Amino acid sequence: MESYTIGQAARLLGVSVDTARRWADAGRFPTRREGGRRFVEGKDLAAFCVEVAQDGDSDEESAYTSARNAFPGIVTAVKLGDVAAQVEIQAGPHRLVSLLTREAVEELGIEVGKRATARVKSTSVFIDRL
Repeated sequence: MESYTIGQAARLLGVSVDTARRWADAGRFPTRREGGRRFVEGKDLAAFCVEVAQDGDSDEESAYTSARNAFPGIVTAVKLGDVAAQVEIQAGPHRLVSLLTREAVEELGIEVGKRATARVKSTSVFIDRL
């Protein structure tokens, strides 16, 4: 299971570290301490990213930009078919959906809670696993 520091979680949520800490302190998503650092599990962060995006709940104006149409985020859903797959990524306030082969998803090890970057070209969305 992939875990994220509060700083990494803040970047994926598109908010400041202070905002992510406040949300964690308020119990909006669970964290654990390890060696003086706070971590959040990938699946918990993915669920919270979806919740925040649906509620439009943000303490700050989104400063999320995409350089060369790249949207770094967290995988929030993976639907596998016999041949095809659908991957959803929450990149700050943006939800991106990519249709690709099941083989590509398995080869890249794409799972809910893992970091990934969606690259958009015209109507195509490509996934890079970090």
